[in-house]
Amino acid sequence: MKYNFDEIINRNNTNALSTDGFRSYIFHAGPDKVFPYRDEEFIRMWVADMEFATPPEICDAIKERADQRIFGYSKVFDTAYYSAFSAWCENYYDWHFPQEELVFSAGVIPALYGLVEELVDKDEKMLITTPSYGFFKHAATYNQVDLVYSPLKNEDGYFCIDFDDFAKKAADAKMKLVVWCSPHNPTGRLWNEEELKRIAEIIEKNNLWVISDEIHCDLLRTGNRHIPLGKVMPNYEKLITCMSASKTFNLAGLMFANIIIRDEELRKTFEARDKNAGFVNPLSLAAHQAAYEKGGAWLEQLKEYLDDNFRFVKEYLDKYLSEAVFMIPEATYLAWIDIRHLLPGIDDVALFFAERAGVLLEGGDDLFVDNAQGYIRLNLAMPNSIVEEGLKRICRAIDSYNQ
Repeated sequence: MKYNFDEIINRNNTNALSTDGFRSYIFHAGPDKVFPYRDEEFIRMWVADMEFATPPEICDAIKERADQRIFGYSKVFDTAYYSAFSAWCENYYDWHFPQEELVFSAGVIPALYGLVEELVDKDEKMLITTPSYGFFKHAATYNQVDLVYSPLKNEDGYFCIDFDDFAKKAADAKMKLVVWCSPHNPTGRLWNEEELKRIAEIIEKNNLWVISDEIHCDLLRTGNRHIPLGKVMPNYEKLITCMSASKTFNLAGLMFANIIIRDEELRKTFEARDKNAGFVNPLSLAAHQAAYEKGGAWLEQLKEYLDDNFRFVKEYLDKYLSEAVFMIPEATYLAWIDIRHLLPGIDDVALFFAERAGVLLEGGDDLFVDNAQGYIRLNLAMPNSIVEEGLKRICRAIDSYNQ
């Protein structure tokens, strides 16, 4: 089947965060916040879900389950889901884990909040690299633990780990947990085996817990291959791996994630304290199982389409905004672009582009924790025609500001 990624789908009046939640999420404002553009006129390049339709194979699986017409309390009792997900991991990552290590959560974020609460006391610390996904900081704030930053180094748009800095901060006697992002959001780095081994060595040397958020692991440039941290650390018990089909197949609203916990005691505690008591949404389960069983062909075409979008953005910026620093990322559908020298005097880039260009995007330390000022993140998981219009507006706004 040839899938249509050029289709433009109207998401208005669906209670989508993308269309209805941007005021509170990006601008910490209420519905009275007024812009020069009507809501439907914005180009939405912000929140990390897609403007593409979920694969028809997954929609059919949801419909088939809905046709059973009863949605009673549900848990994962049989082995069918594990078989599907495990086969996916073996096929795409050459990685296997035993079934007893797999538990579930209503998303990686809820799991992160609970795990930080369990693993880090209020006088202890957790470590992340920055820039960072904002909810890593929120999880620390919620649990009242100290969050330590190890800034990534930017080498002409290519981000690298500062291993000396990371090792120094990991060795702190109060350090208890590393929250690792692989592939990395927002920079799009796909960590290679050498990098992962060096990080693993530091973690093991300091006997730290590590939560590896690998939710973007399938969203790679064509030809790349994700290496789970669990594959590099095959015998390390203090590792938790978080994965989901939600980002890959645009299922985020179904609230379902795979949490792979090696340590038996922690696993039992996680399940005992699960606020959902182990229950799962039956439609979410059907959707995720179908994704892993039938989603391969769609994913390969998606990656090709995203490759084209990234090439288009790179060529467009080189031609019309050459001072911007951007390298096509190895993973994710997110472009992380350095415009620090293009908007002098502008601290809130998200507000600037919303008001001056009618483009909703994210950027800066407010949304990406630290080491992010002067950067913008663009979601490119949308039809190319929308990407092109968004870039035109962004470039016009910058040109107008600098005249």
